[in-house]
Amino acid sequence: MREIGHFIGGKYVAGTSGRTSDVFNPATGEVQAKVALASVEELRAAVENAKAAQPKWAATNPQRRARVFFKFVELLNQHMDELATLLSSEHGKTVEDSKGDIIRGLEVCEFVCGIPHLAKGEFTEGAGPAIDMYSIRQPVGIGAGITPFNFPGMIPMWMFAPAIACGNAFILKPSERDPSLPIRLAELMIEAGLPAGILNVVNGDKTAVDAILTDPDIGAVSFVGSTPIARYVYGTAAMNGKRAQCFGGAKNHMIIMPDADMDQAVNALMGAGYGSAGERCMAISVAVPVGEETANRLVEKLTPKIESLRIGPYTDEKADMGPLVTKDAYNRVNGLIDRGVEEGAKLLVDGRGFKLQGYENGYFVGGTLFDNVTPDMDIYKTEIFGPVLSVVRAKNYEEALDLPMKHEYGNGVAIYTRDGDAARDFASRINIGMIGINVPIPVPLAYHSFGGWKASSFGDLNQHGTDSIKFWTRTKTVTARWPSGIKSGAEFVMPTMK
Repeated sequence: MREIGHFIGGKYVAGTSGRTSDVFNPATGEVQAKVALASVEELRAAVENAKAAQPKWAATNPQRRARVFFKFVELLNQHMDELATLLSSEHGKTVEDSKGDIIRGLEVCEFVCGIPHLAKGEFTEGAGPAIDMYSIRQPVGIGAGITPFNFPGMIPMWMFAPAIACGNAFILKPSERDPSLPIRLAELMIEAGLPAGILNVVNGDKTAVDAILTDPDIGAVSFVGSTPIARYVYGTAAMNGKRAQCFGGAKNHMIIMPDADMDQAVNALMGAGYGSAGERCMAISVAVPVGEETANRLVEKLTPKIESLRIGPYTDEKADMGPLVTKDAYNRVNGLIDRGVEEGAKLLVDGRGFKLQGYENGYFVGGTLFDNVTPDMDIYKTEIFGPVLSVVRAKNYEEALDLPMKHEYGNGVAIYTRDGDAARDFASRINIGMIGINVPIPVPLAYHSFGGWKASSFGDLNQHGTDSIKFWTRTKTVTARWPSGIKSGAEFVMPTMK
């Protein structure tokens, strides 16, 4: 049985806690590896390595730090097939989808290659009589990232790339469900020239998380996961004097206006709703057609496409989507489909009971479609995180707009329309962090920031873009006046520029 340990001090190390967790092949249900679950002492060992290495790395000029990421991007491209296959083997998503996962992380690494410019401060000459004023952006010191199973390549890179480029050392605690890729990324960072101890990967569970949140040498924490855990991480980090950015759950709506290109909208819903078996925080899980005619046309076109989804293991190059990540996820999604039927939603396509020949014990759920879903139903309120799409019919635009406005989550939302006036009004009024106009999954590119509103996000600064540089650095402002400009005698009044 393959054993997965940690990556500390620039090298792979075996776990010593004696605790492990199973890593499954989602397509077969078989245990393929055991991952070590770190003790507090193992987490502390990673911190000590980071603490020893960070000052020299912070003193390395930004251009040299950028060169590490130029080389890392080159290595990611060289090893893309290997990395994507490794990711898929533990997550279950298709290899092409895994490549997309890695590439979206790679794009953030490309962005931070501009760190010599991004980390620049500001200077004002003559801010007062013979006074100059300037600001400096300096690293926090040691940062940490706690990442989910659904994007084991992208989200770790969203966190560690800007943190390390800014001069910090970093402790990554990835999901124990698919832990192999993050360790491989750390190995490639060393190959790219990163000094040992700057990027450490510590596998674990709540013990490791709590150790991160209470460790006195970790200054900032980034988290992606469910909203209850995001609240816990944010509150615990704050109580321990750390800055935190924590991203939680989502329930993303797509509004389809009567004038929308229906074929375009349907194709968008297929990819956004069923890609990666719906295990995306930016997946569209609620379709909101405006008007009965629009709803009927939408359902008529959607149903046969969902029924013809090709579902298979990651080794099937023609598969549209693979299995869910674990048995627990499989049971949860099936239970929520059951709940939708109990609540009175109209089940048009039932993905329960899907079995694939040769993979009967895999965690496969077929594409599922509910119609006539109402806002009081659990399947509407809950983030299902599976291949389940709910149609909520709206009588008019205002009723459609009201649905995402009133939902507790505010991660992403989309509108499909040919009407620029409606699209502009929608983007202006909606209380959601990321908006797509004829774009189904509006994840911003690396040079803009990613983050939701309401119960989807906790903290003032988002991921990647310039927000990430601000998050992983602290501002120091210097006011300077040299002796020739200093008047004699003490000044007892508050200085002003009058």
